Amino acid sequence: MNYAEYLSEEVQDFIAKTEEFYPRGLDLSDWDIVRAVYDRMCAHFSGLRPDGLPVEDRLIAEVPTRIYGAQSAVTILFAHAGGFVLGGLDSHDDLCADIAVGTGCQVVAVDYRLAPENRHPAAYEDLSHVAEVLCPQGPVILCGDSAGGTLCAALAGTRADLGFRGQVLLYPLLGYAAEGGSFDLHAHAPMLTTAELKDYAAARGSAPDDPSAVPALGDLANLPPTHLFPAECDPLCDDAVRYHEAALAAGADSRLTVQMGMVHGWQRARGHGPKMRACFAQILQAIRELADQ
Repeated sequence: MNYAEYLSEEVQDFIAKTEEFYPRGLDLSDWDIVRAVYDRMCAHFSGLRPDGLPVEDRLIAEVPTRIYGAQSAVTILFAHAGGFVLGGLDSHDDLCADIAVGTGCQVVAVDYRLAPENRHPAAYEDLSHVAEVLCPQGPVILCGDSAGGTLCAALAGTRADLGFRGQVLLYPLLGYAAEGGSFDLHAHAPMLTTAELKDYAAARGSAPDDPSAVPALGDLANLPPTHLFPAECDPLCDDAVRYHEAALAAGADSRLTVQMGMVHGWQRARGHGPKMRACFAQILQAIRELADQ
């Protein structure tokens, strides 16, 4: 695909600004360097928190979290992107703040342990421990982007006993074979390539038959109401399509919105143009609908 012709100017501008932070030949095995680059890039796109929004860092079940907004009837449990090896509370700070304000729900962001220092199931366990504290207190909606979406979907598919209100997943990795469809069509897409998925998977470390790592192997029949928002120009797009179809076949309530002309990680520029603002509005609306059920 000729992305220079197909993608809108605002999306291409986002890609160009992101790529300015990544030197050619960056060694993805040197995670200290990659993390520093990623953090600088996220800081560049980060906006200010809305005025008056209470924010507090707190340990929940010994896991570092950041809490946005006052206590609400429904809580959003958020897991950040970063291929399981990058990111943290600061990389997604403004996103969590915007979700809290845009939905009226308190957001609890989890600073889960990163690979390769802490391989699977460390991140899954951290998210699970926080959920075990929050769910008895009231309804919880899972929300995450990319690797964070993977963690949320894995939790939803293995811990139906926690009774999640729903899950909202942005361009997640869900564990189907990385071949065919978007994995081939967008194998060399800007922002994420099919080859890079293998590097992140190797750093994470997990058994291919473990549903706590591979959401596609979870108990799809007992998923909470699910909203999937894959990006069209992303090798992972058909992962969400396959998960959606399998969830429907299992009898789950699943909704799929392929965000056309979008790329992996676009949410960092969600306020930088009408197309991205409209896509982010779809996500906020999905969360509000789940919260209002």
